[in-house]
Amino acid sequence: MTTRRDFLKTGAGAVACSALLRAKPASGAREYHVAPDGNDHHEGTLSRPLKSISATSAVAMPGDVICVHTGIYRERVTPPRGGASDANRIVYQAASGERVEISGAEVIKGWTPIQGDIWTVTVPNSFFGSFNPYSDVIHGDWFNPKGRVHHTGAVYLDGEWLAEAATHDEVLQDSATAALWFAQVDADTTTIWAQFKGADPNKRLVEINVRQTVFYPEKTGIDFITVRGFVLCKAATPWAPPTAEQIGLIGTHWSKGWIIEKNVIRHSICSGVALGKYGDQWDNTSANSAEGYVKTIQRALANGWSRENVGHHIVHNNTIYNCGQAGIVGSLGAAFSTVTGNTIYAIHVRRSFTGAEMAGIKFHGAIDIQITGNHIYQTCLGLWLDWLAQGSRISGNLFHDNDEDVFVEVDHGPFIFDNNIFLSSLSLRDRSQGGADVHNLFGGALALLPYDSRLTPFLKAHSAAIAGFHDNPPGDSRFYNNVFVRRADLSVYDKVPLPMMMEGNVFLDGAKPSRFEQHPVVKTDIDPGLRLIPKKDGLYLAIKLKKAWIDAEPRRLVTSALLGRASIPDLPYEEADGSSVSVDLDYFGKARNKSNPAPGPFEYPSRGDLMLKVAQN
Repeated sequence: MTTRRDFLKTGAGAVACSALLRAKPASGAREYHVAPDGNDHHEGTLSRPLKSISATSAVAMPGDVICVHTGIYRERVTPPRGGASDANRIVYQAASGERVEISGAEVIKGWTPIQGDIWTVTVPNSFFGSFNPYSDVIHGDWFNPKGRVHHTGAVYLDGEWLAEAATHDEVLQDSATAALWFAQVDADTTTIWAQFKGADPNKRLVEINVRQTVFYPEKTGIDFITVRGFVLCKAATPWAPPTAEQIGLIGTHWSKGWIIEKNVIRHSICSGVALGKYGDQWDNTSANSAEGYVKTIQRALANGWSRENVGHHIVHNNTIYNCGQAGIVGSLGAAFSTVTGNTIYAIHVRRSFTGAEMAGIKFHGAIDIQITGNHIYQTCLGLWLDWLAQGSRISGNLFHDNDEDVFVEVDHGPFIFDNNIFLSSLSLRDRSQGGADVHNLFGGALALLPYDSRLTPFLKAHSAAIAGFHDNPPGDSRFYNNVFVRRADLSVYDKVPLPMMMEGNVFLDGAKPSRFEQHPVVKTDIDPGLRLIPKKDGLYLAIKLKKAWIDAEPRRLVTSALLGRASIPDLPYEEADGSSVSVDLDYFGKARNKSNPAPGPFEYPSRGDLMLKVAQN
C-alpha cells in the first residue's frame, strides 16, 4: 500500500508539461513555452517560444501551464494573477529533464585590479533600476546587526558568495580568511571592491545581486500557483520578522493554495521560502513587545486571515540552503499548510548578523500545519514554532548537526511531534504547553524554560479565530513511547505546575526519567551506538536495538483518546481535518504493533546492530 508519507517523500505526481495540460479540466487551457532564444512577441508554442517568464506570466490565465526550457533567466517573476481553484491553477514548471535557473543576480565584467587579490568595479545606479541592494540596509523587528551595517547586496564568484566587509579599510586588507566585498553608493554610481583569491574576475563568472526577490507577487491574494523544478537563486531579500511583510527568494505574499515543489532554492540574503505576512504601515514597529504581535494578529484578522482565505500551501521536495535567516519562514500566512520532504541545510551559518527569527523552518501561527519527512541540518535551529502552534503535526523528520533541533515558544497546543529523529546536542527547547512527544528518538538534551508571563492567544479548533489569551506556565506536556539517549533528562519537568503525562519511554546511556514517568525502561549502562553514516544512496543511522526494550514493559498505541485534551485551549489532539489521531505508522510508514508498539521511531525490523536508511541523497 502507498502511504501518505510514501507520496510525500517520492514526489509522485511531478509530471511533464504536456501531461499537466491534459489533466486540466478547464476548457481553453494553454501550454506556453519559454526559451532563451525565444521572443516575447511569439505565441509561446514549442516552435515559437517566448523569451521571458515574466512576459508569459502577464498573459497566462487559470488552467495554463508555463513550460520553461534550459537556460538562466535573470528576472523577477511577479505573477499578476493566480488560478481559480486547486484544480484550475497556473503552473510554472521547468521542462522535464531540463535545468532552468531563475536568478536575482547579473553578471559583472570590467573589474580593475587594485592590489594583490583586490579588484574594483563601478556601475551606474541606473543599472539597478528602483532597487539598489548596496544601499538597502538590513533592518527590522528583532534584528541584531552586531554593531555594524549589513546590506542585501552580495558578490558571487563561480556561484558562491563572498562575505560583506564592515568597512572599506577591511576589504583593502586582503584578509587571508573569508573573501570579502564592500560597496559604496554615491549619487550616480555604485562602486564595489572585492577580494578574489587567486582569480581574475574578468575571466571567471562574477555576479552581483540586483533583484530583491526572484518569484513573488506584488499584490496579495494571488492564489493557486504551482512553481516546480527550478533552480531559484541569488536574491537580495530583506529581514523577515513576524510583524512585517515577509519577502523570500520565493514567496506567496498572503495568498492561498500555492505548490512549491522539487526546486533548488539557494543563496538568499535572508529567507528562502516565505509563506508569510503582508505589509502595512505598522511593519517593523513592534520589536520586543508581545502586545505588538497581538495587534499584528488582530490586524491580520481584519485583513482576511482565515481558513478560507490564506495558507493551505504545499512546500514539497525542495532543496533549500545558503539562506542567511531562514530556509522557510511564515507568520500567520503559513497556516493550514503542508511542508514535507524538503532538505534544508546551511541556514544562518555565516552569522555576520543575528536576531530572533533564524531557523531552518520558522513559523508563527502554525495552525493545522503538517511538517513531515524533512531533513534539516547544519542550522542554528532546525524548527522554531513561535506563537499559536495549534493542531499541527510534526512527523518523521530528521534533525542533526544543528545548534538545537526544535524550539516551541509560547504555544498552548495541542500539537504533536511523532516519529522524529533528533540527534543534535540540544534536541528540544520547551517554552510551551500542550505538546505531545510520541515515538521520537532524542539523542540530545532537553531544556525547559521557566514561566513566561506574556499573554499569548489560543484559537478555536481548526480556525484562525482567537478564543482567548493565557500566560505560559511550564507543563501540560505528554511523552509517550520515546527513546532517550545520553544527555536527555526528563527530570527538568519534575517541578512544573501543570500536569504531565509520561509513559512507555526508554532511557539509555545515562538518560534520566522524570518523577512523572509511568513504566519506564531505564538502561543507563547501554550505549545504542547512535551515529549517522553517509553512503552513496543516502544517509544511514547506525543503532543497536534490543527486544528486551519492548518486552520489559507493555506500551499502549497512542491515540486521541490516550492524549486527552490540551488544558489551556481545552481542545483534543486531532488531525487537521478534525479526525482522530492514531500514531499507528512508524518513521518508514510501517504499521505499528497495535497491542504493544515498539518505543522510538522504528517498529523494529530486526534486533541487534542495524543500519537504517533515514534520508535519501
